[in-house]
Amino acid sequence: MPLPDLRLGIDVGGTNTDAVVLGADDRVVAKAKVATSGDVTSGIRRAIAAVIEGMDDAPARITHAMLGTTHATNAILERRDLRRVVVIRVGAPATLAVPPLAGWPAELSEVVSAGVAVVGGGFQFDGRELETLDLDAVERFVQSVADVAEAAAIVCVFSSVSTDHELRVAGAIRGVLGEVPISMSHEVGTVGLLERENATVLNAALEGIARRVADALTAALAEHGLTPVVYFAQNDGTLMGLDYALEHPVLTIGSGPANSIRGAAHLSGASEALVVDVGGTSTDVGALVKGFPRDSTAPTEIGGITSNFRMPDLISIRLGGGTVVTRSNGFPAGLVEESVGPGLSERALVFGGSTPTLTDAAVAGGRALLGDPRRVRTASSDLARALALADARLADAVERAKTGRADVTVVAVGGAGFLVPDGLRGVCEVVRPEHAEVANAVGAALANVGGRSDRVVSLRGGEREAAIERACHAARMDAVRAGADPGRTEIVEIEEFPLTYLAEPAVRLRVRAAGPLGDL
Repeated sequence: MPLPDLRLGIDVGGTNTDAVVLGADDRVVAKAKVATSGDVTSGIRRAIAAVIEGMDDAPARITHAMLGTTHATNAILERRDLRRVVVIRVGAPATLAVPPLAGWPAELSEVVSAGVAVVGGGFQFDGRELETLDLDAVERFVQSVADVAEAAAIVCVFSSVSTDHELRVAGAIRGVLGEVPISMSHEVGTVGLLERENATVLNAALEGIARRVADALTAALAEHGLTPVVYFAQNDGTLMGLDYALEHPVLTIGSGPANSIRGAAHLSGASEALVVDVGGTSTDVGALVKGFPRDSTAPTEIGGITSNFRMPDLISIRLGGGTVVTRSNGFPAGLVEESVGPGLSERALVFGGSTPTLTDAAVAGGRALLGDPRRVRTASSDLARALALADARLADAVERAKTGRADVTVVAVGGAGFLVPDGLRGVCEVVRPEHAEVANAVGAALANVGGRSDRVVSLRGGEREAAIERACHAARMDAVRAGADPGRTEIVEIEEFPLTYLAEPAVRLRVRAAGPLGDL
């Protein structure tokens, strides 16, 4: 009887869906790359079939499956398959100046909003109540929108300090609507009311998407006799269990780049470097700090909405293996943001198509050996100019991602990692690890389970050490709830930001915890 010792990692990109099988020693046992399908889920099915082909013992050996997906991002960008959300902000009268969803694009707000209300309540940064919670107002409002409500989002002022008002509002909502999906901001976002509110509303709107993706993945695994424990990759390069992912789908946004950075760290052995992940449509440049993606300190914008859910700090450019090369009115070749996407294997010149792409330029320039190189000889001068333009864009992106003037090490990964030149400006070394083309799926398969705490704490009475200990405990518990082993979960980062212009001393504490899978 074969030992249960394998993990399956899957990452869905804009052009390709990648899958890998890792052994107990974290080495790649099998890998596959298929074109991402229009419905995404059938691409997942084909990727699973391809990666376990010939592995008759796969059902007995694969114990865990990890998925990184673009479903949530695409749903927001395309304004589709989103739930109608009742939005309740607990913070009147202090927060009435800017109503909920005020900064949202009108077309997205119309799709998502089932009504918004601001009711009395909320807390000060030290846990004292701003106002008494007005549960009567909550119940009246929810009753007025009950016919259109499909989910609910609750956001309370300083809910990271006290969860009491959000929990009581959730109880009132269930009393009217029953067991509808409810997102509470203390479980989703971090410090910053409006950004946290936006993240919480998006989380509620995405609940249906998450459930459909989970069902599709489970069905695809079952088709091949696989019954692994399922995890979803999240934005910071760690994992969360299936149940946790269903409650926090917004945390999957940005999981693709985070997976690539973690996979690059593992495959190359680097813990401090820049990772350049070149796919078929776009390139992401991110930093490795102690083996994890460096977090962005700025609010994140997606689909025109600013939020503050955790995301890797990335420089993203529209440049990839499928980027189209143009020539207009006899002028030298140029690049456009258009990509042939999943059609690369049919439309590129080297594969018998008629559309010149950067993959053709790489073949003509000797950086890649793909398809039929004879088909790009007549266009070699134009393609060489396009490749030079791509090199300049990549160098600029790397320069923007650096935090100092010194040259850096770059780990080149992704299906079109061959576009990264060895002599890139500002780079002392380009590392090209084995299996670099599926680094994103590798990152998903080997990631630890993560947890966080981000809160403002009062230092009144010199309670700094106690406050840090409470924040560390909260981060560990967050990781355990997401599926980490309680006995092996550790604190990997503590950040402290003093706050000014307050009547009492206070700091913002950000703590990150990570641990291996709890049931390995």
